Amino acid sequence: MELESLGAYLKARRDRVTPGDVGLRTYGSTRRVPGLRREELAHLAGVSAGYYTRLEQGQAGTASQQVLDALAGVLRLDPAETAHLHNLARRPAAPRLTRPRPERPHPRVLALLASLGEATPAVVLGRRGDVLAWNRTGHALVAEHVAFDAPDDPARRPSVPRMFFLDPLAQDLHRNWEQLARTHVAYLRLTAGRYPTDARLAELIGELSMRSRDFAGLWAKGEVADCTVGTMRLRHPTVGCVDVDYQVWLQPESPDHRLEVYTPNDTASADALRLLADQVAERAVIGLPTPGPVG
Repeated sequence: MELESLGAYLKARRDRVTPGDVGLRTYGSTRRVPGLRREELAHLAGVSAGYYTRLEQGQAGTASQQVLDALAGVLRLDPAETAHLHNLARRPAAPRLTRPRPERPHPRVLALLASLGEATPAVVLGRRGDVLAWNRTGHALVAEHVAFDAPDDPARRPSVPRMFFLDPLAQDLHRNWEQLARTHVAYLRLTAGRYPTDARLAELIGELSMRSRDFAGLWAKGEVADCTVGTMRLRHPTVGCVDVDYQVWLQPESPDHRLEVYTPNDTASADALRLLADQVAERAVIGLPTPGPVG
């Protein structure tokens, strides 16, 4: 999987901004580019056209923070897109991929997960979207067809991106799959900019691009976004339709790891989550195993 370059990102964003967006008049002339010309972007950002051209072609060396911020302003980038721009600018021209050690959730993250009990579904995710831990209600809510103890073994850990694009059961769970799919891909691109040497991450993106037409199409759009809050509309096989808001908690000691917590956003969903938590507790009391792989 070829890594995204600063020049490719700049060109893609330049193509999305029209002269009218930034107050330029075109006087009815025929334009051969869909967005801003290089010269127009350079002028608005306060840099020379030659320097910007070399920057887009990967021949200008390292751009300063001031130049990058000026370009981000003209291109109307949001904070996540601006962060991605800076990440790409800091990346070596030809980074050497390395294979990181298996991730381990920080004890404070696990303590926070334990403090939630089972009434609130929650999942701990690693940098690549691997499930590092979950409580029983979180497992029952988002992936009850997967073995509960799978996160304990790095070789068996469920991958949320893989499930989302390659697992039909996981796809059927989400009534707003298309919306969430865009968010997953946009966040994975932001992560790839943060960790350009992560071989496991590059392999994941390459695998999904080859095996999922939906992923490949969304990846080609080049969207970048953080993933901190949102809504999941679920079609749960046990408790029916559930609408939950997710929010992400981060720990300074482990910024790669995300504790994702799910809360109901209507009365019916609150009742469904209580029913799910009661079922999980009942199974634990009578000693039944947590549901796992089906078939």
